[in-house]
Amino acid sequence: MRQMSGAQMVCEAIIAEGVKTVFGYPGGAIMHVYDEIYKQKGFKHILNRHEQASVHAADGYARATGEVGVAMVTSGPGFTNAVTGLATAYMDSIPLVVISGQVPTSLIGTDGFQEIDAVGISRPCTKHNFLVRSLEELPRILKEAFYIARSGRPGPVLVDIPKDITVAIGMFEYPNRVEIPTYKPTYKGNAKQIEKAVRAIKDAKKPLLYIGGGVVLSNAYEEVRALAEKTQIPVVETLMARGVMGANSPLLIGMLGMHGSYASNMAMSETDLVISLGARFDDRVTGKLSEFAKYADIIHVDIDAANIGKLVDVDYPIVGDVKQVLEVMLPQLDGVETERYEAWRKILRRYDELHPLSYVDSNEVIKPQWVIERVGELVGKDAIITSDVGQHQMWAAQHYPFDRPRQWINSGGLGTMGFGFPAAMGAKMAFPDKTVINVTGDGSILMNMQELVTAAEYKIPVINLILNNHFLGMVRQWQTFFYEKRYSETDLSFQPNWKALAEACGGIGYDITTKEEFDTALKDAIKQDKVCFMNVAVDRFEDVLPMVPAGGALFNMLLPKTEKSDGEA
Repeated sequence: MRQMSGAQMVCEAIIAEGVKTVFGYPGGAIMHVYDEIYKQKGFKHILNRHEQASVHAADGYARATGEVGVAMVTSGPGFTNAVTGLATAYMDSIPLVVISGQVPTSLIGTDGFQEIDAVGISRPCTKHNFLVRSLEELPRILKEAFYIARSGRPGPVLVDIPKDITVAIGMFEYPNRVEIPTYKPTYKGNAKQIEKAVRAIKDAKKPLLYIGGGVVLSNAYEEVRALAEKTQIPVVETLMARGVMGANSPLLIGMLGMHGSYASNMAMSETDLVISLGARFDDRVTGKLSEFAKYADIIHVDIDAANIGKLVDVDYPIVGDVKQVLEVMLPQLDGVETERYEAWRKILRRYDELHPLSYVDSNEVIKPQWVIERVGELVGKDAIITSDVGQHQMWAAQHYPFDRPRQWINSGGLGTMGFGFPAAMGAKMAFPDKTVINVTGDGSILMNMQELVTAAEYKIPVINLILNNHFLGMVRQWQTFFYEKRYSETDLSFQPNWKALAEACGGIGYDITTKEEFDTALKDAIKQDKVCFMNVAVDRFEDVLPMVPAGGALFNMLLPKTEKSDGEA
């Protein structure tokens, strides 16, 4: 035990948890903590230029590493700016600890300067939150925050600390363990339920492995690959699970859902047994619920009991950690008759041959799909790819050859524009030797473009690949299909000089209008030690296809054209 201030306790806890990088933005209510950050040497602090970016950067760090990300903000607007980051992490179950300053205890509830009810506001978008009420409970709360964030189904935890507590002096003893009577995550699946699921797999004729982001969070990809290899059951991945199987797996059909492949969506429509691992049956995956996997029994493995049966009826519920459940399940599948699934695999191969992921390439204009494929050819498995939200996100998910989990970092559940750039910075801080590329659009990049200054100052050389179609592309696509081409407030023809903007903020810019220019620019950007903007002029009216219209059944897809058209859908 040592005597120290509350602010020192915060820093000591962060160091004790093994955190190497903290992202944040100071202000009055958290100033005592920042004074201690100045004095300590245990972790590096990155000063973002906006609190939302701080939380997204911590989020990207967490997704890339699997460790808890940490962000720090002040009270009032500092905290409210961070809420989007909290909600983004919450929807995708990302382990974060966000530490916010609060007005002194005596001012809480008085509408004091920069006071806001952080606990009340964050309740719907955090796994748990704390308002620290005494110095004595601060060490325990910090320990519990990290434990809750990383255990069970991960998620963001808020610790809101009044300013008077950060300056108070007391004895510090950081707990070695956590004991929360009301919080006991279930890791080990029910043995009888696992046995029933194994029998169902052996009896099925058209089983399908449905892989979700929980497999990534559980670090269960080796077990999933072993399961697929042992059983020879075809696999579909959600947006959050890209990379689990690896792009070259012969058992991977592709991505499922609204912009999934034809074969993947038809597989889900015709399967007789869904084996759901760490997936939550999101509406962008299921489409019309009454038509989703309507001929199938469902095995659902999830660490969060609240997810099971929430949207679809489940025949074989298994509450537990995917990795631990599969470790029990795999030996029980020895001797499974893999040949019984060959007719099913043949059907799915035929579907893929009929309608593969495709686009009509051009020599006159750069197609965005070509850009993604070319990046894959040039950097492939050596890169970490983040994205913002929109058409570019879907093209990346469809066409990039993801080789491993945690290679693909994007906002899936909340769909947060502005996520990709700071998330890329977080990933680059975690893996400085990796090439980190943020695939973005001319709409999304503007959401957090102030981070150009942060990346330049700290020499975080991420590459921002702007697929520039001078539109809010995904909204424009919906306006094309469903609003008779009334492009209401989606035209982004007025734009900055991207190259000059990057250079003005201390980075490097490239304006690209041909494939040859793209190759030259990307190869040059990879060698740079500065943040880069690659402004790529792409086909304005290219659409993301296939597409399942909102609320439609997975088997009713809008498919790509196979012949060159006039450019408009």
